[in-house]
Amino acid sequence: MRALAIAATGMSAQQLNLEVIANNIANLNTTGFKGARAEFTDLLYQAERLQGVPNQAGQEAIPEGAMLGLGVRAAAIRNLHRQGSLANTANQLDLAINGRGYFQITNPNGEINYTRAGSFNKNAAGQLVTLEGYTVDPAILIPPNAVDVVINQSGQVFAKIEGQVQPQNIGQITLANFANEAGLEPLGNGLYRETPASGQAVVGNPGDASYGKIQQGYLEGSNVDPVKEITNLITAQRSFEMNSKVIQASDEMAATISKGIR
Repeated sequence: MRALAIAATGMSAQQLNLEVIANNIANLNTTGFKGARAEFTDLLYQAERLQGVPNQAGQEAIPEGAMLGLGVRAAAIRNLHRQGSLANTANQLDLAINGRGYFQITNPNGEINYTRAGSFNKNAAGQLVTLEGYTVDPAILIPPNAVDVVINQSGQVFAKIEGQVQPQNIGQITLANFANEAGLEPLGNGLYRETPASGQAVVGNPGDASYGKIQQGYLEGSNVDPVKEITNLITAQRSFEMNSKVIQASDEMAATISKGIR
C-alpha cells in the first residue's frame, strides 16, 4: 500500500527534524553558535485523474482532478544567523560583534574562514588567535611588553607599553559581510566557509554602514531559544507518532484485505 511508503517518508523527515533540534539544544552554551531549522517540501504527485480533461468528447473539462502526493523530503537545513545575546566576561581579549559581520580567521591550510566566536587569546609569538590557535586576519601582534590592550568599537587595537605615556596603535580588526549568510558552509569549531551560495566576502571596518560594532570584554552567546526548541521537539515527536500510526493502520488494513481474499 502506498500509505506505508508515504508515512515512512514522514517518519524519516521528523527524524531529521529531531536531529537538527538536538544539535541546537546541545549547543545552547556554545559561543557564537547559530541555530538551524529543518525545512521540508512535498514529493512528486501521482495523477489518479487529470484535471482539465473532459470525461467524454464534447463535454466540459472537469474542474479538478485527483492528484495523490507521495510524501515529504528534506529541502534544506537553514542556519539562522540571528544576533545572540552578549555576556560580559571582563577578559580584554574576548570580543563580540554587536550587529552584522564575521571575524576573519586563517586556518592551518591558509584558507580564510569566518566566525562570530570572539574568544581570542595570544600565542607564543603574541599573535591574536582563536581557541584552536588559528590566527585572526588581519594579523594582530601584541608586543610582549604590553601591559594593557584596548580594542575600540571601530576595531582599532591599542597597546599600552610599559614606560610609554600614549598607547600604541598596533592594528585594525576588520569584519566580513555576505549577501546570503544562510549560504555559508558550517565547518565546526564555530567556523564558516564562503560558498557560491553565500557570495564573496565584503570586508569593512566595524561601525561602518551595515557592519556591527566590536564590544571588548564581551562574548556573543548562542542564539538558540530553549523554550522554542522544546516546543519544536514536542511537535516533532507528535508528528513522528502520527506517521507511525498511519503505518500501523495501513498494515492492519492490508491484513484485513488479505484475510478477506483468503
